[in-house]
Amino acid sequence: MAIDATHWLSLLSPTFSFSLWSKTIPVLAAATPEAEKGPLVLAAVLLSLVIIYFASKIGAELSNWMGFPPVLGELVGGVVVGISALHLLVFPESGSSASDSVLMTFLQGTSGLSLDTIGEVFQTQSEVMSVLAELGVIVLLFEIGLESNLKELMAVGIQAVVVAVVGVVVPFVAGTAGLMLLFGVPAIPAIFAGAALTATSIGITSKVLSELGRLTSKEGQIILGAAVIDDVLGIIVLAVVASLAKTGEVDVSNVIYLIVSASSFLLGAILLGKVFNQSFVAIADLLKTRGGLVIPAFIFAFLMAYVGAAIHLEAILGAFAAGLVLDETDKRKELQKQVVPIADLLVPIFFVTVGAKTDLGVLNPAVPSNREGLLMAIFLIVVAIVGKVVTGLAVFGQPQLNRLAIGVGMIPRGEVGLVFAGVGSASGALSEATEAAIIMMVILTTFLAPPLLRFVFQEPASVPAKESD
Repeated sequence: MAIDATHWLSLLSPTFSFSLWSKTIPVLAAATPEAEKGPLVLAAVLLSLVIIYFASKIGAELSNWMGFPPVLGELVGGVVVGISALHLLVFPESGSSASDSVLMTFLQGTSGLSLDTIGEVFQTQSEVMSVLAELGVIVLLFEIGLESNLKELMAVGIQAVVVAVVGVVVPFVAGTAGLMLLFGVPAIPAIFAGAALTATSIGITSKVLSELGRLTSKEGQIILGAAVIDDVLGIIVLAVVASLAKTGEVDVSNVIYLIVSASSFLLGAILLGKVFNQSFVAIADLLKTRGGLVIPAFIFAFLMAYVGAAIHLEAILGAFAAGLVLDETDKRKELQKQVVPIADLLVPIFFVTVGAKTDLGVLNPAVPSNREGLLMAIFLIVVAIVGKVVTGLAVFGQPQLNRLAIGVGMIPRGEVGLVFAGVGSASGALSEATEAAIIMMVILTTFLAPPLLRFVFQEPASVPAKESD
């Protein structure tokens, strides 16, 4: 009867079910393991969040104490708890299984479930955490959009386009040609590696700029605009090389579709801002219950993110566009304050997860299979840094601009670079050495960018794009 009572109470109250889990799980696991996977997944997710928040806070505080941007500490914290060190938070994408996770081992020991069942829990928990991480970066880009200024982004639009194009073409050509000529890498893997060099992590760069108080400077606006355009160009490049790897030829119709849809989406978001602002304010004024402002804002942000994903762009671009649109409303300052605590909860999940999925083991020269990758990685890292730093030289008509800061702001590849590596690996186009080299390039550019941005922004900033609120 005790089991039956617990079962019915679990239907009435998930909280009650979870509180009884630790007492009744050994009996229930033996009787109905399928019924217990739900509470176990919940337990795994909750413990994962504890690990993430602890790692992010400790890392951010230490990083801030040492004079570095807090986001760097969150990334390092993720590395410490992830696949590279403590194995507290690991993911199947890194080649890990449930037996590699300290968290899953703990749950299996306390629940008595079979290895197969705990493996299913591990898979589901990893999927949930990955979704939360994606949600975190969507909220981050929405927040960044609110802090930006649509008019000023349009004002630096030409410079941003030039920076983005140079930042895509130079590393792509140099990386692809160098791998083929210097290392004898076949064309398709070399093209994949060159494509990975074109990426820029708008999430990492924008977060660092915001922490440094330079997001609204002219340099910050050019970096941000260029990173958005770079993301769009990167998606198109990825589509091209992915189709090349699958069929050996480029699907021209798909490339044309991506170009048209990306341009239409961004231009449509800008035009939408001119007609949507007053309607949003009117709706917000009519709502009198809690969340009357922030809930409609997130409805709009998530809808825009969905549209971005649905047309095969990036959800983060839709969220950023939503932030730009709402930035023009009279409720902007109030909305910014309400979004901050939500971002404080969700954004660290993204950065810690990026760090946790990063395997520094590919940097170990003692492993013979890593040595060829190390040589290629050194080459790719040089091209990755130089290929983005030169983008600052492409800016024209701004003699007082910190061009070095613009180039450095485009360096981090972050999660975007990992996407390229993942697609290349899944297609079977990359050798182990080439894949390791790409991953090492992504790791070092991601971790080098925050302290380098701090260093290059030590001099006085140019005239802000808008007054701070």
